[in-house]
Amino acid sequence: MQRQKIGILGATGMVGQRFIQLLERHPWFEVAWLAASDKSSGKLYGDAVKWKLDTALPAHIAEMQVSPATPEGAPRIIFAALDSDIAREMEPKFAAAGCAVISNSSAFRMQEDVPLVIPEVNANHLPLLENQSWRKQSGGYIVTNPNCSAIGLVLALKPLEERFGIESIFVSTMQAVSGAGYPGVASLDIMGNVVPYIKSEEEKMQEETLKLLGSLRGSQVVSLDAKISAHCNRVPVEDGHTESVSIKLRKPATREQILAAWSEFKPLAGQDLPTAPAQPVEFVAADDRPQPRLDRMRGNGMAATVGRLRPCTLLDWKFTVLSHNTIRGAAGAALLNAELLVSLGKLDPVAVLA
Repeated sequence: MQRQKIGILGATGMVGQRFIQLLERHPWFEVAWLAASDKSSGKLYGDAVKWKLDTALPAHIAEMQVSPATPEGAPRIIFAALDSDIAREMEPKFAAAGCAVISNSSAFRMQEDVPLVIPEVNANHLPLLENQSWRKQSGGYIVTNPNCSAIGLVLALKPLEERFGIESIFVSTMQAVSGAGYPGVASLDIMGNVVPYIKSEEEKMQEETLKLLGSLRGSQVVSLDAKISAHCNRVPVEDGHTESVSIKLRKPATREQILAAWSEFKPLAGQDLPTAPAQPVEFVAADDRPQPRLDRMRGNGMAATVGRLRPCTLLDWKFTVLSHNTIRGAAGAALLNAELLVSLGKLDPVAVLA
């Protein structure tokens, strides 16, 4: 297929850089437009960005000029990596101009007509985008991916919820500093330390998890009827969010049944989406795994790794889940959403402009 031209809003930030890295050899999409803050507009990208990833900045990207963050001249497909306050103002402008905005921001995740999507979990929520006023007027729309801490958790929970039902969830996170962007948390605040507070993180994690596991009924999502309590902590790890999880199931399940639910969970099999991991939830049996340094790149950074499955004396079962926060939890999540939209014809010009 011919590669579709895409644009990146917030291209100089950490998530914007991940988009560029992941799209460098993507078979479906080609980076054709970059936009960032006013101070970067007009500069060559290589001069505007502080490149922080472990692969080289592609030369052709470095030579691209950073455009003003306005819809004029932008491609129809926009990957947005903006702070929520900026996204709340800017993303609707692009949607109103007929763009498909694939957003990593929290600004519209809980809006009733905006799909909050993990393709393996709730692809059936995507029809919500047809209710958006932008879609009806210009063909544009907004689709969002969840918070970086919610994605790994929900990938691990979805196969269990399908088979056994979930009544209660307790989760305590150990979140990497890259989740705070660049320059992120000051070194004197995080080195040798744990910061037991990340603004709005616990609320996002709780609300988004239940929406993602909820059911589409008519024109709205009814959140999963379960209780959830989240504790979110920032720890001195570069990449990879680790979460300790306890759950109470609605139907009894053995260890073997839970492991089978995870290993057999392959809802995107056969769809040939380039970024989708073959095994979205990987179990490791070693007592001391998963670990961020050793396991965050499973599935090219797109798999959730679970381990330490054991009975919980308070609820039913407990386990550890790890996911790469800036790949699966951010840029990779949005990219996979875009691939799913392609497969459904939602990025086809005729469909978008209909």
